Parts: sequence; structure tokens; C-alpha cells
Amino acid sequence: MTLEETASVTSTTTPRRGAPLGWAAGLTLTAAAATLGYASAVERTLYQVRQESLPILPRGAAPLRVLHLADIHMVPGQRSKADWLHDLADLKPDLVVNTGDNLSHRKAVGPLLEALEPLLKVPGVFVPGSNDYYGPVLRNPLRYFAGPSISLKEKAPKELPWADMFSAFGAAGWVDLTNRSQSVGFRNMRIDFTGVDDPHINRDKYAGYPAGSSTSREAPHLRVAVAHAPYQRVLDYFTDGGAELILAGHTHGGQVRVPGYGALVSNCDLPTWRARGLTWWEHAGRRVPLNVSAGIGTSRFAPVRFACRPEAVLLTLLPRSTD
Repeated sequence: MTLEETASVTSTTTPRRGAPLGWAAGLTLTAAAATLGYASAVERTLYQVRQESLPILPRGAAPLRVLHLADIHMVPGQRSKADWLHDLADLKPDLVVNTGDNLSHRKAVGPLLEALEPLLKVPGVFVPGSNDYYGPVLRNPLRYFAGPSISLKEKAPKELPWADMFSAFGAAGWVDLTNRSQSVGFRNMRIDFTGVDDPHINRDKYAGYPAGSSTSREAPHLRVAVAHAPYQRVLDYFTDGGAELILAGHTHGGQVRVPGYGALVSNCDLPTWRARGLTWWEHAGRRVPLNVSAGIGTSRFAPVRFACRPEAVLLTLLPRSTD
């Protein structure tokens, strides 16, 4: 007997009111349970690499492959995530940009460094997120619809061993851009970086770009800005400062997206349609490419993703056709 036949028999032979509603409720609960099971057990481990190309380098510069990592949220025992991160070195990036929230457990630094070991041999830069400093807290997921979640205002969070992570990244040669700037040479050009501490917990202090010599603007260069959370105030001062590329994470792409609609929340003041992907940020007459990564992990208290696969982003930067 098919489901349709069963429903027909029930509706004609059972005179109790509400029987069709009971069937509908049962089907709805079953669908919800199946969706939650898929989101928690399947999709959150369907790691992918999103690839983008941008013609923003000075004319004559060689292409540059930039691997953007965000929101790893490492927890001990996440073997599939660690193996996937380890294999990202096969993409042969020229530069790694890590936009924070690497940790989600106080014992996660060791597993994180083991997973990133091949990539730590590649030149890199990084900024922290709040979940590098403090462990995640359990909260009602509906609270995200009321605005950005700033856990520091709710309770005293547990501090994570962020200093150990910073030291290991620095020892590998990755440049710390926490409220600071630095220039790095790449082949026949220079990249001027600026970065901020996590705007989500109001630790951002914009340092501008390196001053350089009186003729530094004449040499081939690219200005890159890096932050964890893409709050609009941060994007605006990056843009006003002359950024030519902005990289951020934090949003998890919305984490749960509605097919055909997109993200419901961004966990900051960024419009939800910008919660994942490459778009153009406009302010005061300037347009700057903005890449927001959907991230690789989730809080260990909310291990679900739906219509929003975890991702790393490989940006291939190409020379401009005109200056």
C-alpha cells in the first residue's frame, strides 16, 4: 500500500477530527528531522574549494594564487577536516591568508598546527577572530535574528590558548596583521597589507598602509586589507584607505541558507546577500572586490550547515589589462 493509499483510507474510515493535520504534522517533523540529520552529519563535512579570478595586479605581474582560509573552528578529533586542510597544499598557493576563528576548543592548537603543517611552509598573513581568543558558548540560535551575537556581553567566556597559535604562526613566517600593516615582496611586485583585530568584539584599530619611501607608490604594488568580521565600518575605512582587495570571514555564509533565497543572517551588519562570495564593496566613489568566505567549520555547539557547504577559497590574481 502506498503512502497516498494509506492517507486515503485514514481520511475515509477514521471519523476523528484532526487526523489529516496529524499526518501533516508527522510528515513535517519527519522532513525536519531528515534535514537536520543531513545538515549535521553530511553537509558540514562536504568540504569544497571555491575558485575565483580577479584581474587586479599591476600590468606585467605574474599571476598570484591566494588561498583564503576562514573559520576553521578546530576541535580535537576532527580527522576529516584535518586531512582536507592538510591536502589543500596540493593547490600550490603562493600566499595563504587566514582570517581567523581557527579554534573552538582549548586543546585545538596542536591538531590545528598539524593540519596546517604543509601550508605553514607557504608565505602567509593572518588576523584573529573572537573564537581564537575565547571559546564558543551555547546560545539560542534564534538569537542571531535579533542581531550580531557578541558573547562577551553575555557571560565571561573561557580564554583559549591564542598566544600559542600566534607564536606558531609567527615562527612559520606568517605575518601577524592584528591592527598593523606590513609590506611583503612577491617576485617583481610588492603587496601592502593592512589588517585589524576582530571587529565583532570591537578590537579593531585601523593602522592604514605602510608609508614606504617617497617613490613607493610608483613601484608595482597591490593593497590588500584583511579582517575577520566584515562590519560595514571596517569595509568603509579599508576602501577609503585605498584597498584593492578585501578578505574576510565570520559569517559562515549564513550557515543555514534557504535555496533560491540565500542566507537568513550574517551575524554582523553586512547585508545577508553578501554573506558568502565575491562582490564589490562601494564607498565614497570607490569600488573594491570583497571576498567573504563561508568558512570551513562551525561552533561545536551548532554543528550544522544547510545549502552552505564549508569552503576554502582559491583566488587567482591576474594582471590588469590597463592601469
